[in-house]
Amino acid sequence: MAKPHHLFLLLLLLCATLEFSSSSPSDHLYNVGELVPLFVNKVGPFNNPSETYEYYDLPFCTPDPIVRKKESLGEVLNGDRLSNALYEFKFLVDKIDETWCQKKLTIDQIATFKRAINRDFYFQFYLDDLPLWGFIGKLEEDGWTPGGGGPNYYLFTHVQFDVLYNGNRIIQVNAFGDPNRAADITKDVGVDVKFTYSIIWNATKVRFENRMDRYLRASLMPVHQQVHWFSFVNSIVIILLLIGLLALLYMRHLRSDLKKYSNANEEDNEVGWKSLQHGDVFRPPPNSSLLFAVVGTGTQLLILLCVLLFLALIGTLYPYNRGGLLNWLVLLYALSSVFAGYTAASFHGLFAENGWERSASLAAILYTGPVFVVASILNIVAISYRATIGLPFGSIIVILVLLTFLAIPLLAFGGVIGYRFRSKFQSSSATKRHPRDIQQLAWYRRTPFLMFIGGLVPFSAIVLQLHQAYASMWGYKIYTLPSILFATFIPVILIIALVSIGLTYIQLSAEDHEWWWRSVLCGGSTAIFMFGYCVYFYVRSNMSGFLQLSFFIGYNACLCYAFFLIFGAISFRVSLLFVRHIYHDVKRE
Repeated sequence: MAKPHHLFLLLLLLCATLEFSSSSPSDHLYNVGELVPLFVNKVGPFNNPSETYEYYDLPFCTPDPIVRKKESLGEVLNGDRLSNALYEFKFLVDKIDETWCQKKLTIDQIATFKRAINRDFYFQFYLDDLPLWGFIGKLEEDGWTPGGGGPNYYLFTHVQFDVLYNGNRIIQVNAFGDPNRAADITKDVGVDVKFTYSIIWNATKVRFENRMDRYLRASLMPVHQQVHWFSFVNSIVIILLLIGLLALLYMRHLRSDLKKYSNANEEDNEVGWKSLQHGDVFRPPPNSSLLFAVVGTGTQLLILLCVLLFLALIGTLYPYNRGGLLNWLVLLYALSSVFAGYTAASFHGLFAENGWERSASLAAILYTGPVFVVASILNIVAISYRATIGLPFGSIIVILVLLTFLAIPLLAFGGVIGYRFRSKFQSSSATKRHPRDIQQLAWYRRTPFLMFIGGLVPFSAIVLQLHQAYASMWGYKIYTLPSILFATFIPVILIIALVSIGLTYIQLSAEDHEWWWRSVLCGGSTAIFMFGYCVYFYVRSNMSGFLQLSFFIGYNACLCYAFFLIFGAISFRVSLLFVRHIYHDVKRE
Protein backbone atom coordinates (compact mmCIF):
# COMPACT_ATOMS: atom_id res chain seq x y z
CA MET A 1 0.00 0.00 0.00
CA ALA A 2 1.42 3.37 -1.03
CA LYS A 3 2.29 5.86 1.70
CA PRO A 4 0.07 8.96 2.10
CA HIS A 5 2.71 11.41 0.87
CA HIS A 6 3.31 9.24 -2.18
CA LEU A 7 -0.40 9.33 -3.00
CA PHE A 8 -0.41 13.10 -2.57
CA LEU A 9 2.47 13.49 -5.02
CA LEU A 10 0.68 11.16 -7.44
CA LEU A 11 -2.47 13.28 -7.33
CA LEU A 12 -0.40 16.38 -8.08
CA LEU A 13 1.14 14.56 -11.05
CA LEU A 14 -2.32 13.47 -12.17
CA CYS A 15 -3.71 16.99 -12.08
CA ALA A 16 -0.74 18.26 -14.04
CA THR A 17 -1.08 15.52 -16.63
CA LEU A 18 -4.85 15.64 -17.16
CA GLU A 19 -5.28 19.38 -17.22
CA PHE A 20 -7.47 20.67 -20.00
CA SER A 21 -5.65 22.78 -22.54
CA SER A 22 -6.81 26.23 -23.55
CA SER A 23 -5.60 29.04 -25.74
CA SER A 24 -2.71 31.25 -24.76
CA PRO A 25 -4.90 33.86 -23.04
CA SER A 26 -6.77 31.66 -20.60
CA ASP A 27 -9.82 33.91 -20.62
CA HIS A 28 -10.01 34.02 -24.46
CA LEU A 29 -9.93 37.82 -24.40
CA TYR A 30 -7.98 39.69 -27.06
CA ASN A 31 -7.15 43.28 -27.84
CA VAL A 32 -7.09 44.67 -31.36
CA GLY A 33 -3.90 43.55 -33.10
CA GLU A 34 -3.06 40.94 -30.47
CA LEU A 35 -1.84 37.59 -31.74
CA VAL A 36 -4.43 34.80 -31.60
CA PRO A 37 -3.00 31.28 -31.11
CA LEU A 38 -3.41 29.08 -34.19
CA PHE A 39 -2.13 25.50 -34.18
CA VAL A 40 -1.96 23.02 -37.02
CA ASN A 41 -3.00 19.58 -35.85
CA LYS A 42 -3.26 16.66 -38.22
CA VAL A 43 -4.17 15.44 -41.69
CA GLY A 44 -5.79 12.24 -42.85
CA PRO A 45 -8.16 10.55 -45.30
CA PHE A 46 -11.72 11.73 -44.89
CA ASN A 47 -13.22 8.23 -44.79
CA ASN A 48 -10.75 6.85 -42.21
CA PRO A 49 -11.12 8.80 -38.95
CA SER A 50 -8.48 6.73 -37.11
CA GLU A 51 -5.83 7.18 -39.80
CA THR A 52 -4.33 10.59 -39.08
CA TYR A 53 -0.83 11.96 -39.51
CA GLU A 54 1.00 15.04 -38.37
CA TYR A 55 0.33 18.08 -40.53
CA TYR A 56 3.96 18.52 -41.45
CA ASP A 57 4.21 14.91 -42.67
CA LEU A 58 2.94 16.41 -45.91
CA PRO A 59 5.57 18.56 -47.65
CA PHE A 60 4.15 21.92 -46.63
CA CYS A 61 6.48 24.72 -45.60
CA THR A 62 7.53 24.31 -41.97
CA PRO A 63 8.36 26.92 -39.35
CA ASP A 64 11.87 27.01 -37.99
CA PRO A 65 11.80 25.52 -35.48
CA ILE A 66 8.64 23.38 -35.23
CA VAL A 67 7.30 23.87 -31.70
CA ARG A 68 4.88 21.22 -30.49
CA LYS A 69 2.20 22.30 -28.05
CA LYS A 70 2.18 20.63 -24.66
CA GLU A 71 -0.71 18.20 -24.72
CA SER A 72 -2.78 16.48 -22.10
CA LEU A 73 -3.03 12.70 -21.90
CA GLY A 74 -6.50 12.83 -23.45
CA GLU A 75 -5.21 14.78 -26.46
CA VAL A 76 -2.44 12.24 -27.02
CA LEU A 77 -4.92 9.36 -26.79
CA ASN A 78 -7.13 11.17 -29.29
CA GLY A 79 -4.27 11.43 -31.78
CA ASP A 80 -3.88 15.22 -31.54
CA ARG A 81 -0.41 16.59 -32.31
CA LEU A 82 -0.60 20.39 -32.23
CA SER A 83 2.26 22.46 -33.61
CA ASN A 84 2.93 26.10 -34.40
CA ALA A 85 1.90 27.45 -37.80
CA LEU A 86 3.22 29.94 -40.33
CA TYR A 87 -0.21 31.59 -40.49
CA GLU A 88 -0.33 34.80 -38.46
CA PHE A 89 -3.63 35.79 -36.88
CA LYS A 90 -4.04 39.21 -35.31
CA PHE A 91 -7.32 40.03 -33.65
CA LEU A 92 -9.62 42.10 -35.94
CA VAL A 93 -6.85 42.55 -38.54
CA ASP A 94 -7.99 41.53 -42.04
CA LYS A 95 -5.48 40.06 -44.44
CA ILE A 96 -5.93 39.56 -48.16
CA ASP A 97 -3.72 37.25 -50.22
CA GLU A 98 -0.99 37.14 -47.61
CA THR A 99 1.90 34.91 -48.70
CA TRP A 100 3.02 32.44 -46.04
CA CYS A 101 5.14 30.10 -48.13
CA GLN A 102 6.75 29.86 -51.53
CA LYS A 103 8.62 26.77 -52.63
CA LYS A 104 9.41 24.51 -55.55
CA LEU A 105 7.81 21.10 -55.16
CA THR A 106 10.00 18.19 -56.16
CA ILE A 107 8.71 15.13 -58.02
CA ASP A 108 8.65 13.10 -54.78
CA GLN A 109 6.74 15.84 -52.94
CA ILE A 110 4.24 16.07 -55.79
CA ALA A 111 3.73 12.30 -55.60
CA THR A 112 3.05 12.62 -51.86
CA PHE A 113 0.45 15.34 -52.42
CA LYS A 114 -1.18 13.33 -55.22
CA ARG A 115 -1.57 10.30 -52.98
CA ALA A 116 -3.10 12.50 -50.30
CA ILE A 117 -5.52 14.19 -52.73
CA ASN A 118 -6.50 10.82 -54.18
CA ARG A 119 -7.57 9.73 -50.68
CA ASP A 120 -9.46 12.97 -49.88
CA PHE A 121 -7.03 14.18 -47.23
CA TYR A 122 -8.28 16.93 -44.95
CA PHE A 123 -6.46 19.13 -42.45
CA GLN A 124 -7.50 20.19 -38.98
CA PHE A 125 -6.41 23.41 -37.24
CA TYR A 126 -7.31 24.98 -33.90
CA LEU A 127 -7.86 28.71 -33.51
CA ASP A 128 -8.58 29.85 -29.97
CA ASP A 129 -9.51 26.24 -29.13
CA LEU A 130 -12.07 26.16 -31.96
CA PRO A 131 -11.58 23.37 -34.53
CA LEU A 132 -11.60 24.07 -38.26
CA TRP A 133 -11.21 21.78 -41.22
CA GLY A 134 -10.51 21.96 -44.92
CA PHE A 135 -9.35 19.81 -47.82
CA ILE A 136 -5.84 20.08 -49.18
CA GLY A 137 -6.83 19.63 -52.82
CA LYS A 138 -9.28 18.18 -55.29
CA LEU A 139 -9.39 15.44 -57.89
CA GLU A 140 -11.21 15.94 -61.18
CA GLU A 141 -12.19 12.68 -62.79
CA ASP A 142 -13.21 14.53 -65.96
CA GLY A 143 -9.55 14.44 -66.90
CA TRP A 144 -9.94 10.89 -68.21
CA THR A 145 -9.53 10.78 -71.98
CA PRO A 146 -9.91 8.00 -74.57
CA GLY A 147 -6.22 8.33 -75.30
CA GLY A 148 -5.28 6.85 -71.94
CA GLY A 149 -4.99 10.00 -69.83
CA GLY A 150 -5.77 10.19 -66.13
CA PRO A 151 -7.47 12.40 -63.57
CA ASN A 152 -6.27 15.91 -62.85
CA TYR A 153 -4.81 16.69 -59.42
CA TYR A 154 -5.13 20.19 -57.98
CA LEU A 155 -3.42 21.39 -54.81
CA PHE A 156 -5.19 24.24 -53.03
CA THR A 157 -2.70 27.07 -52.60
CA HIS A 158 -5.05 29.62 -51.03
CA VAL A 159 -6.98 29.21 -47.79
CA GLN A 160 -9.60 31.71 -46.67
CA PHE A 161 -10.44 32.06 -42.99
CA ASP A 162 -13.80 33.60 -42.05
CA VAL A 163 -13.81 34.57 -38.36
CA LEU A 164 -16.79 35.83 -36.36
CA TYR A 165 -16.25 37.80 -33.17
CA ASN A 166 -18.34 39.37 -30.43
CA GLY A 167 -16.64 42.17 -28.54
CA ASN A 168 -13.13 40.99 -27.78
CA ARG A 169 -13.80 37.26 -28.11
CA ILE A 170 -13.81 34.84 -31.04
CA ILE A 171 -17.10 33.05 -31.64
CA GLN A 172 -16.69 31.04 -34.84
CA VAL A 173 -14.11 30.27 -37.51
CA ASN A 174 -14.37 28.56 -40.89
CA ALA A 175 -11.67 27.67 -43.41
CA PHE A 176 -11.87 26.51 -46.98
CA GLY A 177 -9.50 26.08 -49.86
CA ASP A 178 -10.27 28.20 -52.89
CA PRO A 179 -10.84 25.79 -55.83
CA ASN A 180 -10.24 28.64 -58.28
CA ARG A 181 -6.73 29.14 -56.93
CA ALA A 182 -5.10 25.74 -57.12
CA ALA A 183 -1.86 24.45 -58.57
CA ASP A 184 -2.09 21.72 -61.20
CA ILE A 185 0.22 18.91 -60.06
CA THR A 186 -1.05 16.27 -62.48
CA LYS A 187 2.29 15.95 -64.27
CA ASP A 188 5.27 14.45 -62.49
CA VAL A 189 7.45 17.51 -62.85
CA GLY A 190 8.69 20.12 -60.41
CA VAL A 191 6.25 22.99 -59.80
CA ASP A 192 6.77 26.42 -58.23
CA VAL A 193 3.98 27.04 -55.75
CA LYS A 194 3.07 30.12 -53.75
CA PHE A 195 0.81 29.47 -50.74
CA THR A 196 -1.39 32.38 -49.63
CA TYR A 197 -4.20 32.99 -47.19
CA SER A 198 -6.84 35.58 -46.38
CA ILE A 199 -8.50 36.44 -43.06
CA ILE A 200 -11.88 38.15 -42.92
CA TRP A 201 -13.30 39.32 -39.58
CA ASN A 202 -17.04 39.90 -39.12
CA ALA A 203 -19.09 40.78 -36.05
CA THR A 204 -21.85 38.55 -34.69
CA LYS A 205 -24.40 38.77 -31.88
CA VAL A 206 -23.78 35.21 -30.71
CA ARG A 207 -22.50 35.18 -27.13
CA PHE A 208 -19.21 33.55 -26.20
CA GLU A 209 -21.02 31.08 -23.91
CA ASN A 210 -23.02 29.82 -26.89
CA ARG A 211 -20.24 29.46 -29.43
CA MET A 212 -20.33 25.64 -29.27
CA ASP A 213 -24.05 25.60 -30.12
CA ARG A 214 -23.26 25.52 -33.84
CA TYR A 215 -22.16 21.91 -33.38
CA LEU A 216 -25.35 21.12 -31.48
CA ARG A 217 -27.51 22.31 -34.35
CA ALA A 218 -26.29 19.42 -36.49
CA SER A 219 -27.95 16.99 -34.09
CA LEU A 220 -31.11 19.05 -33.78
CA MET A 221 -32.11 18.73 -37.41
CA PRO A 222 -35.70 17.47 -37.70
CA VAL A 223 -34.67 14.10 -39.12
CA HIS A 224 -32.09 13.52 -36.37
CA GLN A 225 -34.52 14.53 -33.64
CA GLN A 226 -37.15 12.23 -35.08
CA VAL A 227 -34.73 9.31 -35.00
CA HIS A 228 -33.72 10.05 -31.39
CA TRP A 229 -37.27 10.27 -30.11
CA PHE A 230 -38.43 7.27 -32.13
CA SER A 231 -35.68 5.21 -30.50
CA PHE A 232 -36.76 6.41 -27.05
CA VAL A 233 -40.44 5.65 -27.71
CA ASN A 234 -39.43 2.24 -29.07
CA SER A 235 -37.66 1.47 -25.78
CA ILE A 236 -40.66 2.53 -23.72
CA VAL A 237 -43.03 0.37 -25.78
CA ILE A 238 -40.78 -2.67 -25.29
CA ILE A 239 -40.66 -2.01 -21.54
CA LEU A 240 -44.45 -1.82 -21.31
CA LEU A 241 -44.81 -5.07 -23.22
CA LEU A 242 -42.30 -6.82 -20.98
CA ILE A 243 -43.95 -5.50 -17.84
CA GLY A 244 -47.25 -6.84 -19.12
CA LEU A 245 -45.76 -10.24 -19.86
CA LEU A 246 -44.02 -10.45 -16.48
CA ALA A 247 -47.18 -9.34 -14.70
CA LEU A 248 -49.02 -12.14 -16.47
CA LEU A 249 -46.22 -14.52 -15.54
CA TYR A 250 -46.39 -13.49 -11.90
CA MET A 251 -50.17 -13.41 -11.55
CA ARG A 252 -51.05 -16.52 -13.50
CA HIS A 253 -48.06 -18.80 -13.07
CA LEU A 254 -45.77 -17.81 -10.22
CA ARG A 255 -48.52 -17.07 -7.72
CA SER A 256 -50.46 -20.16 -8.71
CA ASP A 257 -47.29 -22.20 -8.28
CA LEU A 258 -46.74 -20.80 -4.81
CA LYS A 259 -50.34 -21.50 -3.86
CA LYS A 260 -50.22 -25.02 -5.32
CA TYR A 261 -46.97 -25.86 -3.58
CA SER A 262 -48.18 -24.55 -0.23
CA ASN A 263 -51.30 -26.76 -0.39
CA ALA A 264 -49.60 -29.83 -1.87
CA ASN A 265 -48.05 -32.77 -0.06
CA GLU A 266 -44.32 -33.47 0.06
CA GLU A 267 -44.28 -35.62 -3.08
CA ASP A 268 -45.99 -32.95 -5.15
CA ASN A 269 -43.37 -30.46 -4.05
CA GLU A 270 -40.71 -32.43 -5.86
CA VAL A 271 -41.68 -31.10 -9.27
CA GLY A 272 -41.17 -27.69 -10.89
CA TRP A 273 -38.95 -24.88 -9.74
CA LYS A 274 -39.81 -25.27 -6.05
CA SER A 275 -38.19 -28.69 -6.00
CA LEU A 276 -34.84 -26.94 -6.29
CA GLN A 277 -35.19 -25.28 -2.90
CA HIS A 278 -33.66 -28.25 -1.17
CA GLY A 279 -30.16 -27.06 -1.75
CA ASP A 280 -29.28 -26.74 -5.40
CA VAL A 281 -30.49 -23.33 -6.52
CA PHE A 282 -28.16 -21.47 -4.12
CA ARG A 283 -25.17 -23.71 -4.68
CA PRO A 284 -22.17 -21.50 -5.64
CA PRO A 285 -21.35 -22.06 -9.30
CA PRO A 286 -18.06 -23.34 -10.70
CA ASN A 287 -15.41 -20.65 -11.11
CA SER A 288 -17.26 -18.49 -8.62
CA SER A 289 -14.27 -16.18 -8.16
CA LEU A 290 -14.38 -15.35 -11.87
CA LEU A 291 -18.14 -14.78 -11.68
CA PHE A 292 -17.79 -12.32 -8.81
CA ALA A 293 -14.96 -10.58 -10.66
CA VAL A 294 -17.29 -10.17 -13.65
CA VAL A 295 -19.93 -8.63 -11.41
CA GLY A 296 -17.37 -6.35 -9.79
CA THR A 297 -15.86 -5.14 -13.05
CA GLY A 298 -19.30 -4.71 -14.60
CA THR A 299 -20.39 -2.61 -11.63
CA GLN A 300 -17.28 -0.45 -11.97
CA LEU A 301 -17.88 0.17 -15.67
CA LEU A 302 -21.57 0.89 -15.04
CA ILE A 303 -20.70 3.56 -12.49
CA LEU A 304 -18.07 4.96 -14.86
CA LEU A 305 -20.60 5.18 -17.70
CA CYS A 306 -23.21 6.86 -15.51
CA VAL A 307 -20.72 9.49 -14.34
CA LEU A 308 -19.64 10.23 -17.92
CA LEU A 309 -23.27 10.64 -18.99
CA PHE A 310 -23.85 12.96 -16.04
CA LEU A 311 -20.84 15.09 -16.98
CA ALA A 312 -22.20 15.32 -20.53
CA LEU A 313 -25.63 16.32 -19.22
CA ILE A 314 -24.25 19.20 -17.14
CA GLY A 315 -22.07 20.39 -20.02
CA THR A 316 -18.63 19.46 -18.68
CA LEU A 317 -18.09 17.25 -21.71
CA TYR A 318 -19.02 18.78 -25.05
CA PRO A 319 -18.08 18.27 -28.71
CA TYR A 320 -14.48 19.03 -29.58
CA ASN A 321 -13.43 19.63 -25.99
CA ARG A 322 -10.00 18.50 -27.09
CA GLY A 323 -9.12 15.32 -25.20
CA GLY A 324 -11.71 16.08 -22.52
CA LEU A 325 -13.62 12.81 -22.76
CA LEU A 326 -10.49 10.67 -22.69
CA ASN A 327 -9.04 12.67 -19.81
CA TRP A 328 -12.11 11.97 -17.72
CA LEU A 329 -12.28 8.36 -18.92
CA VAL A 330 -8.76 7.53 -17.74
CA LEU A 331 -9.16 9.34 -14.43
CA LEU A 332 -12.59 7.92 -13.61
CA TYR A 333 -11.57 4.40 -14.57
CA ALA A 334 -8.70 4.55 -12.10
CA LEU A 335 -10.85 6.05 -9.34
CA SER A 336 -13.78 3.67 -9.91
CA SER A 337 -11.54 0.65 -9.34
CA VAL A 338 -12.54 0.82 -5.70
CA PHE A 339 -16.08 -0.28 -6.68
CA ALA A 340 -14.75 -3.30 -8.57
CA GLY A 341 -12.74 -4.46 -5.58
CA TYR A 342 -15.58 -3.81 -3.14
CA THR A 343 -18.22 -5.61 -5.20
CA ALA A 344 -16.06 -8.64 -6.04
CA ALA A 345 -14.92 -9.11 -2.43
CA SER A 346 -18.35 -8.55 -0.89
CA PHE A 347 -20.01 -11.09 -3.21
CA HIS A 348 -17.22 -13.56 -2.56
CA GLY A 349 -17.71 -13.09 1.18
CA LEU A 350 -21.37 -14.06 0.87
CA PHE A 351 -20.51 -17.62 -0.08
CA ALA A 352 -16.98 -18.24 1.20
CA GLU A 353 -14.94 -17.29 4.24
CA ASN A 354 -11.57 -17.09 2.51
CA GLY A 355 -10.15 -16.38 -0.92
CA TRP A 356 -11.63 -12.97 -1.63
CA GLU A 357 -8.20 -11.85 -2.82
CA ARG A 358 -8.56 -14.08 -5.88
CA SER A 359 -11.85 -12.43 -6.87
CA ALA A 360 -10.36 -8.95 -6.41
CA SER A 361 -7.25 -9.90 -8.40
CA LEU A 362 -9.35 -11.22 -11.27
CA ALA A 363 -11.39 -8.01 -11.21
CA ALA A 364 -8.14 -6.06 -11.63
CA ILE A 365 -7.21 -7.81 -14.88
CA LEU A 366 -10.59 -8.89 -16.26
CA TYR A 367 -11.05 -5.78 -18.37
CA THR A 368 -7.69 -4.04 -18.11
CA GLY A 369 -5.79 -7.14 -19.30
CA PRO A 370 -7.60 -7.70 -22.63
CA VAL A 371 -7.72 -3.96 -23.33
CA PHE A 372 -3.97 -3.68 -22.69
CA VAL A 373 -3.25 -6.53 -25.11
CA VAL A 374 -5.50 -5.06 -27.82
CA ALA A 375 -4.12 -1.56 -27.29
CA SER A 376 -0.53 -2.82 -27.50
CA ILE A 377 -1.19 -4.54 -30.83
CA LEU A 378 -2.98 -1.48 -32.21
CA ASN A 379 -0.18 0.77 -31.02
CA ILE A 380 2.39 -1.32 -32.91
CA VAL A 381 0.24 -1.06 -36.04
CA ALA A 382 -0.14 2.72 -35.63
CA ILE A 383 3.58 3.27 -35.07
CA SER A 384 4.40 1.21 -38.16
CA TYR A 385 2.15 3.57 -40.15
CA ARG A 386 3.61 6.62 -38.35
CA ALA A 387 0.02 7.62 -37.49
CA THR A 388 -0.66 10.11 -34.70
CA ILE A 389 -2.97 7.63 -32.96
CA GLY A 390 0.14 5.71 -31.89
CA LEU A 391 1.05 6.43 -28.27
CA PRO A 392 4.53 7.73 -27.46
CA PHE A 393 6.54 5.98 -24.77
CA GLY A 394 5.97 8.76 -22.23
CA SER A 395 2.17 8.47 -22.44
CA ILE A 396 2.37 4.71 -21.97
CA ILE A 397 4.44 5.24 -18.82
CA VAL A 398 1.88 7.75 -17.47
CA ILE A 399 -0.97 5.25 -17.98
CA LEU A 400 1.00 2.45 -16.31
CA VAL A 401 1.81 4.73 -13.38
CA LEU A 402 -1.87 5.61 -12.94
CA LEU A 403 -2.88 1.96 -12.99
CA THR A 404 -0.06 0.85 -10.69
CA PHE A 405 -0.14 3.57 -8.05
CA LEU A 406 -3.79 4.65 -8.16
CA ALA A 407 -6.11 2.03 -9.64
CA ILE A 408 -4.58 -1.06 -8.01
CA PRO A 409 -4.33 0.43 -4.48
CA LEU A 410 -7.91 1.67 -4.72
CA LEU A 411 -9.08 -1.76 -5.91
CA ALA A 412 -7.28 -3.44 -3.01
CA PHE A 413 -8.76 -0.92 -0.59
CA GLY A 414 -12.25 -1.59 -1.94
CA GLY A 415 -11.66 -5.32 -1.61
CA VAL A 416 -10.67 -4.98 2.05
CA ILE A 417 -13.72 -2.83 2.81
CA GLY A 418 -16.05 -5.16 0.91
CA TYR A 419 -14.79 -8.24 2.75
CA ARG A 420 -14.76 -6.60 6.18
CA PHE A 421 -18.34 -5.35 5.89
CA ARG A 422 -19.76 -8.34 4.00
CA SER A 423 -23.14 -9.71 4.94
CA LYS A 424 -23.90 -13.39 5.50
CA PHE A 425 -25.94 -15.08 2.78
CA GLN A 426 -29.22 -16.40 4.17
CA SER A 427 -30.42 -19.40 2.15
CA SER A 428 -33.93 -20.83 2.51
CA SER A 429 -32.42 -24.31 3.00
CA ALA A 430 -29.09 -26.02 3.42
CA THR A 431 -27.01 -26.71 0.34
CA LYS A 432 -26.82 -30.36 -0.69
CA ARG A 433 -23.48 -32.06 -0.78
CA HIS A 434 -23.96 -33.33 -4.33
CA PRO A 435 -25.90 -31.43 -6.99
CA ARG A 436 -28.89 -33.10 -8.57
CA ASP A 437 -28.75 -34.14 -12.18
CA ILE A 438 -30.34 -31.86 -14.75
CA GLN A 439 -32.59 -33.48 -17.29
CA GLN A 440 -32.05 -33.10 -21.01
CA LEU A 441 -33.51 -29.72 -21.97
CA ALA A 442 -35.39 -28.82 -25.12
CA TRP A 443 -33.47 -26.66 -27.61
CA TYR A 444 -35.45 -23.54 -26.71
CA ARG A 445 -34.45 -23.90 -23.03
CA ARG A 446 -30.72 -24.23 -23.67
CA THR A 447 -28.16 -21.49 -23.23
CA PRO A 448 -27.63 -20.49 -26.91
CA PHE A 449 -31.31 -19.83 -27.57
CA LEU A 450 -31.82 -18.04 -24.24
CA MET A 451 -28.77 -15.87 -25.03
CA PHE A 452 -30.29 -15.08 -28.42
CA ILE A 453 -33.57 -13.95 -26.83
CA GLY A 454 -31.80 -12.17 -23.96
CA GLY A 455 -29.66 -10.18 -26.42
CA LEU A 456 -32.16 -9.54 -29.21
CA VAL A 457 -34.85 -7.84 -27.14
CA PRO A 458 -32.63 -5.14 -25.55
CA PHE A 459 -30.72 -4.70 -28.82
CA SER A 460 -33.95 -3.93 -30.68
CA ALA A 461 -34.48 -1.04 -28.26
CA ILE A 462 -31.07 0.57 -28.84
CA VAL A 463 -30.28 -0.19 -32.49
CA LEU A 464 -31.29 3.28 -33.72
CA GLN A 465 -29.29 5.07 -31.04
CA LEU A 466 -26.42 2.68 -31.69
CA HIS A 467 -26.32 3.78 -35.30
CA GLN A 468 -26.18 7.43 -34.23
CA ALA A 469 -23.37 6.65 -31.77
CA TYR A 470 -21.33 4.77 -34.38
CA ALA A 471 -21.85 7.57 -36.88
CA SER A 472 -20.44 9.97 -34.28
CA MET A 473 -17.49 7.76 -33.32
CA TRP A 474 -16.49 6.63 -36.81
CA GLY A 475 -17.83 9.41 -38.96
CA TYR A 476 -18.34 13.13 -38.75
CA LYS A 477 -21.85 13.25 -37.33
CA ILE A 478 -21.67 15.15 -34.04
CA TYR A 479 -23.57 13.46 -31.21
CA THR A 480 -24.60 16.21 -28.81
CA LEU A 481 -27.79 14.88 -27.26
CA PRO A 482 -26.62 13.19 -24.05
CA SER A 483 -30.09 13.63 -22.57
CA ILE A 484 -31.57 11.32 -25.20
CA LEU A 485 -28.67 8.91 -24.80
CA PHE A 486 -29.19 8.84 -21.04
CA ALA A 487 -32.97 8.52 -21.48
CA THR A 488 -32.38 5.50 -23.73
CA PHE A 489 -29.80 3.87 -21.45
CA ILE A 490 -32.17 3.75 -18.47
CA PRO A 491 -34.91 1.87 -20.37
CA VAL A 492 -32.31 -0.55 -21.71
CA ILE A 493 -31.28 -1.40 -18.15
CA LEU A 494 -34.94 -2.00 -17.27
CA ILE A 495 -35.40 -4.17 -20.35
CA ILE A 496 -32.36 -6.29 -19.50
CA ALA A 497 -33.63 -6.67 -15.93
CA LEU A 498 -37.12 -7.71 -17.03
CA VAL A 499 -35.85 -10.15 -19.64
CA SER A 500 -33.43 -11.62 -17.11
CA ILE A 501 -36.27 -12.30 -14.65
CA GLY A 502 -38.33 -14.04 -17.31
CA LEU A 503 -35.47 -16.19 -18.60
CA THR A 504 -34.41 -17.17 -15.07
CA TYR A 505 -37.95 -18.27 -14.27
CA ILE A 506 -38.11 -20.35 -17.45
CA GLN A 507 -34.84 -22.01 -16.51
CA LEU A 508 -35.93 -22.79 -12.96
CA SER A 509 -39.26 -24.16 -14.20
CA ALA A 510 -37.29 -26.71 -16.21
CA GLU A 511 -35.59 -27.80 -12.94
CA ASP A 512 -32.28 -26.37 -14.12
CA HIS A 513 -30.54 -24.89 -11.10
CA GLU A 514 -27.41 -23.65 -12.94
CA TRP A 515 -28.73 -20.15 -13.40
CA TRP A 516 -25.71 -18.19 -12.17
CA TRP A 517 -23.51 -18.06 -15.25
CA ARG A 518 -26.48 -18.25 -17.60
CA SER A 519 -27.89 -15.02 -16.20
CA VAL A 520 -24.58 -13.29 -16.98
CA LEU A 521 -24.44 -14.72 -20.49
CA CYS A 522 -28.06 -13.87 -21.29
CA GLY A 523 -27.67 -10.29 -20.08
CA GLY A 524 -24.30 -9.76 -21.71
CA SER A 525 -25.38 -11.25 -25.04
CA THR A 526 -26.75 -7.82 -26.03
CA ALA A 527 -23.12 -6.78 -26.50
CA ILE A 528 -22.65 -9.62 -29.01
CA PHE A 529 -25.44 -8.13 -31.11
CA MET A 530 -23.78 -4.74 -30.75
CA PHE A 531 -20.51 -6.11 -32.09
CA GLY A 532 -22.32 -7.77 -34.97
CA TYR A 533 -23.92 -4.44 -35.84
CA CYS A 534 -20.52 -2.71 -35.77
CA VAL A 535 -19.28 -5.17 -38.40
CA TYR A 536 -22.36 -4.39 -40.49
CA PHE A 537 -21.68 -0.66 -40.02
CA TYR A 538 -18.10 -1.09 -41.28
CA VAL A 539 -19.18 -3.02 -44.36
CA ARG A 540 -21.70 -0.30 -45.24
CA SER A 541 -19.21 2.53 -44.65
CA ASN A 542 -16.46 3.89 -46.89
CA MET A 543 -13.67 3.03 -44.47
CA SER A 544 -10.77 1.05 -45.90
CA GLY A 545 -7.21 -0.02 -45.19
CA PHE A 546 -5.62 -2.30 -42.62
CA LEU A 547 -4.93 0.50 -40.12
CA GLN A 548 -8.55 1.68 -40.03
CA LEU A 549 -9.89 -1.88 -39.96
CA SER A 550 -7.60 -2.78 -37.05
CA PHE A 551 -8.63 0.18 -34.96
CA PHE A 552 -12.31 -0.20 -35.81
CA ILE A 553 -12.43 -3.87 -34.83
CA GLY A 554 -10.12 -3.44 -31.83
CA TYR A 555 -11.85 -0.42 -30.33
CA ASN A 556 -15.33 -1.84 -30.87
CA ALA A 557 -14.28 -5.18 -29.40
CA CYS A 558 -13.13 -3.40 -26.22
CA LEU A 559 -16.29 -1.28 -26.13
CA CYS A 560 -18.64 -4.23 -26.63
CA TYR A 561 -16.71 -6.27 -24.06
CA ALA A 562 -17.27 -3.48 -21.57
CA PHE A 563 -21.02 -3.54 -22.26
CA PHE A 564 -20.99 -7.34 -21.95
CA LEU A 565 -19.63 -6.96 -18.42
CA ILE A 566 -22.06 -4.14 -17.59
CA PHE A 567 -25.16 -5.90 -18.86
CA GLY A 568 -24.02 -9.24 -17.43
CA ALA A 569 -23.56 -7.71 -13.97
CA ILE A 570 -27.01 -6.10 -14.13
CA SER A 571 -28.63 -9.36 -15.24
CA PHE A 572 -26.91 -11.35 -12.49
CA ARG A 573 -27.89 -8.92 -9.75
CA VAL A 574 -31.52 -8.89 -10.84
CA SER A 575 -31.66 -12.67 -11.21
CA LEU A 576 -30.18 -13.15 -7.74
CA LEU A 577 -32.77 -10.82 -6.22
CA PHE A 578 -35.56 -12.63 -8.07
CA VAL A 579 -34.40 -16.10 -7.00
CA ARG A 580 -33.98 -15.06 -3.38
CA HIS A 581 -37.41 -13.43 -3.42
CA ILE A 582 -39.38 -16.38 -4.76
CA TYR A 583 -37.63 -18.93 -2.56
CA HIS A 584 -38.09 -16.67 0.43
CA ASP A 585 -41.82 -16.72 -0.32
CA VAL A 586 -41.71 -20.52 -0.54
CA LYS A 587 -39.99 -20.73 2.82
CA ARG A 588 -42.52 -18.33 4.35
CA GLU A 589 -45.47 -20.33 3.07
